[in-house]
Amino acid sequence: MPIRLLAAAAPIALLLSGPVAAAPDPADWQAVLDEARGQTVYWYAWGGDERTNGYIDWAADSIDERFNIDLVHVKLGDTAEAVSRVLAEKQAGNDDQGNVDLIWINGENFATMKANGLLFGPWSEALPHYPLTDPENSPAVRFDWTIPVDGLESPWSSSQVVFYYDTALVDDHPRSMPELLDWVQANPGDFSYPRVPNFLGNAFITQALLELGEDTDQFYAPVEDADFDAATAPLWDFLDALHPHLWRSGRAFPANNSEVRQLMGDGEISIGLSFSTTEASGAIANFELPESVRSYVHEGGMIGNMSFLAIPYNAQHKAGAMVTANYLLSPEAQAKKHDPVVWGSNTVLSLDRLDEADRARFQDIDLGIATLPPEELGKVRGQPHPSWVDALEAAWQSRYVGN
Repeated sequence: MPIRLLAAAAPIALLLSGPVAAAPDPADWQAVLDEARGQTVYWYAWGGDERTNGYIDWAADSIDERFNIDLVHVKLGDTAEAVSRVLAEKQAGNDDQGNVDLIWINGENFATMKANGLLFGPWSEALPHYPLTDPENSPAVRFDWTIPVDGLESPWSSSQVVFYYDTALVDDHPRSMPELLDWVQANPGDFSYPRVPNFLGNAFITQALLELGEDTDQFYAPVEDADFDAATAPLWDFLDALHPHLWRSGRAFPANNSEVRQLMGDGEISIGLSFSTTEASGAIANFELPESVRSYVHEGGMIGNMSFLAIPYNAQHKAGAMVTANYLLSPEAQAKKHDPVVWGSNTVLSLDRLDEADRARFQDIDLGIATLPPEELGKVRGQPHPSWVDALEAAWQSRYVGN
């Protein structure tokens, strides 16, 4: 069955129907599987990238074939749209007929949902495939931007920021934010980053904050515990100096990573960035970027994080949502997602926890000519506390929107 697509603004009345049974117990997995059969799961997930959407199409077909679940991708421009819908339903007293069954989520949106009691669970640590993440030795699966997960979301995808450049146009790439500023000033118009609050735009300014700040420990505690103006002054000095030399002189910004990639493919810029270590290789394989493109990282380490799948407290199809999340955590689905020709998103699984056949799924993947080997990716910098992202977004908008 092909996946059906709904806009995020789909009429609520179309999705409200029938009484809802008691929440399924993930500890009784067979009962969850039985209840999930025949359900339609409305998965609210970012829809701004063709390769991501293509992977979700593949997953929907696989889930339908294996579990008789109809997975509907409700495409979002911003995850906050789904959070706002669930919050509005709670405020309206809709506690058991929610429209959202599953959300691709992390960071500040997870923190908001957890703080407002909008999440079902705990459930994720009872999933049959969860132990393959090696949670005892992988703290990232239990902390989302410093916020304890507490079984309220299932790990799904691991990401790290990388830069990529066209070696035919750039002789020596920058190795830090100060070097990037020098390079951009010497090569005006050849670089840009997505407009904040796009997640990649947020990642770029957060990366700069961590590289340029003197006391980085303060960024992992709530923002109100710090002097925001003093802590962020080096960031704004950097961006003030950078923006006039960006693509279109900083008067416009790409909307997302897809537009950054297109600018590179069209030759308008010669350095781009991504939250996927294999994106450049996948784009080369799909003829979106020239074969001369390669990836690089800054010497002090790059921001990385994990994204998750969460089930709202009032989801109508919790069993189907859990079965979907468990399948997306399987070696089969994770390896498919890791292939740069398909998507190139990193796995959340520990390969040491897999059997020989499942390890081979990953070992047989050609990560591509532009992908850095794991030993060259350097240190992964953790995401700051979500409150910093909110504050940085607001400050960026105040300083630069309309300028």
